[in-house]
Amino acid sequence: MSLPNLITLGRILLVPIVVWAIASGEVQLAFWLFLLAGVSDAIDGFLAKNFGMQTELGAYLDPLADKALLVSIYVTLAISGLLPRWVAIAVVARDVMIIGAIMLSALMARPVTIRPLVVSKVNTTVQIAFAAMVLAAEGFGVSLGSAFHLGLVAVGLLTALSAAAYLAEWMRHVAS
Repeated sequence: MSLPNLITLGRILLVPIVVWAIASGEVQLAFWLFLLAGVSDAIDGFLAKNFGMQTELGAYLDPLADKALLVSIYVTLAISGLLPRWVAIAVVARDVMIIGAIMLSALMARPVTIRPLVVSKVNTTVQIAFAAMVLAAEGFGVSLGSAFHLGLVAVGLLTALSAAAYLAEWMRHVAS
C-alpha cells in the first residue's frame, strides 16, 4: 500500500463525514473538509506521478474517491435544499450512465477503456468549484447572488456535454 493510496483511502473516509456535516447544518466544517479532500487529491497525485508511486489500485481508487465525494456532496446539498435537485440528478445520472456503459461493454465482451476527456476534466473542475462556492457561501453566510445561477448553468451544461461526449465515444467503440 503506497502513501498516495493511503491518502486516497483517507479521502474516501472523509465522504461520510462531509455528508454528515452538511446534513447536520455544520456547513462550515463541510467546507473545510471538502477543501482538505481537494488538497489531499492534489498531494496524492503529485506523489504518485513525481515519485514513481503510481499503482493499479491507485488508478481505480483515485477516480472512485473523486466521484464518491462529488456525487455525495451534490446529493446532500440538494436534499438539504442548498441546490436544486435537478443538478444533483444530472451529476448522478452522468456517472451512472458512464458506469452502465462500461458494464454493458464488458457483458458484450467488448471492454472499453475510459480515458478522461477534456470536457470531462473541465466539468469536474467546475463541479468542484461550484460545490466549494455553495459550501463556503452557506458556511460563512455570504450571498452568491447571480454567481449561484451562473454556476448552476455551467454545471448543468458541462455535465450534459460531458455525458454526451462519453456516450458518443462509447457508441463509436461499440459500433467498431
